[in-house]
Order: sequence, then structure tokens, then C-alpha cells
Amino acid sequence: MAHPTPPQSPAGPSPRGAVPGATGTTGTTGTTAASGAAMPGSAASARALVKTYGQGETTVRALDGVDVDFRAAELTAIMGPSGSGKSTLMHCMAGLDTPTSGSVVIDGTEVSRLSQRRLTALRRTRIGFVFQSYNLVPTLTAAENITLPLDIARAPVDRAWFDEVVAAVGLGDRLHHRPSELSGGQQQRVACARALVSRPSVVFADEPTGNLDSRSSAEVLGFLRRSVDELGQTVVMVTHDPRAASYAHRVLFLTDGRITADLAAPSRRDILEALGQAEED
Repeated sequence: MAHPTPPQSPAGPSPRGAVPGATGTTGTTGTTAASGAAMPGSAASARALVKTYGQGETTVRALDGVDVDFRAAELTAIMGPSGSGKSTLMHCMAGLDTPTSGSVVIDGTEVSRLSQRRLTALRRTRIGFVFQSYNLVPTLTAAENITLPLDIARAPVDRAWFDEVVAAVGLGDRLHHRPSELSGGQQQRVACARALVSRPSVVFADEPTGNLDSRSSAEVLGFLRRSVDELGQTVVMVTHDPRAASYAHRVLFLTDGRITADLAAPSRRDILEALGQAEED
């Protein structure tokens, strides 16, 4: 069965051109480093972000002074060779890991200065997560899994928004089924809906199609793209898959903890070329 062609962004910058909003060490298509406040229209940003592991001779610099802005209502993919720092960047941006130095701002709030209690509250209400392993509660129905973040936060469910998200994810007839009664693609779409139901400022997706076959991957990626184009969501996705990245409005490449390329509305070919260059550097 043929799979849907990944959507492309409307007319905009050349696929091989630099995109305003991502800064750091200049690379193949990267822009020159800049400092200061986040760019207008950014849902999330980082300045001079550094993350190191270990000490002395064994120190690993996973992030090496990254400056980046993730624009609102865009799907951004982050790619790079194994060990390039892409997952570390996402974890620091999402408040799942603490940077060694630098700052992270989500929707105007500096995450790196929050207490653990306030950070937990921020993650529940303003940050959505989609992981490779789905992370659904097996004893809950699809509907109960979707509303779980709001239930934990003791926040009311906006039924109109819930219905809109469920319609967009295409699971209206599966809401009363438990995860064991759903396919892998359906489970991941439940996880996507759960990430969106609280209307977060940004959704972070870590290899969201890593456990899926090609058909289920297309379903999930199509939904993530529609959540941006139709619902105005902001999505940042880490992936190793050029096909998955081709659904994005924009693709960032990391090498040795630095942004080395930044592509707008890239084709799969553009992505493969940039990925090859990143692996050679």
C-alpha cells in the first residue's frame, strides 16, 4: 500500500538556505551565533546551552554552547549522528535534564531557574511529551490515558478541545479500548493526543515512530504535522529517520553538540545530503 507523501511547507526560504532562529557554530547552512533574548514568536529557546558529563579527562561535552529558537506553530526535527547531542538538547529544553550552564526559556519562563515543584507544574501544563515507548497506563482506556495529565493536575478537561484533538488523531471509535486492544500506531496516536490535550506551549517528541512500521509511522507523522498546521501546536521532534524529518517545516542538524545545519522545508534528498555531511564532519 502506498503511503502518503510527506507534506511540504508553503512557499518560503530555499531548502538549502539558512533559517533565522537557529544559531550556534556556523555549519553547512547554519547561521552565525547570536546572544540575548529569544526571538519574537519563539515558543522555546536556549542560549549558550552547555551540558557536560563526567570530570577531568573523561568529561564529555554533549552540548557545546547551543543557541536556538523554536518558532511557534512549526514542526522542527532535530537530527544528527549517534552521540551528537540531539536527545540531550531535547531533554534540556523539556526540563527533563539540567544543563551545566546556559538558559532555557519555554513560553517566556526560564526553565533552568525553576524549583522542582514549579518545574513539575510547568511540565504538566505547558510541555507535552511523546516518547518512543508510548508510556500509556495499561489499566486505563484510551480516553482516560489522554486526559491523565489534566486529571493529575486536577485541571478541568475542555471537552470541545478534547473532541477536536480526538477527531484530529482519528481515534473516536477507540476511546473505550485499553492499550492492549490497540495497534502500535493507535497507541502512539493516543500518546500524541495526551500530549496535546492540555494545550501545551510546545510538544517534545523523542523518536516517536521508532517502534512503528511504515504505515503506522505515516499515520503518526501525519497527525503531528496536522496538529501544527490545523491546531497551531508547536512540535520539536528528535528523529534519526530522514522520512520522518521530511514531514517537518524545518530540520536542525547537530554534530558534537553544535548546530551545524538548519534547513527550511527540506526534501528527503536535502535531508540525506545534510545528514551525510554531518556524519563526515
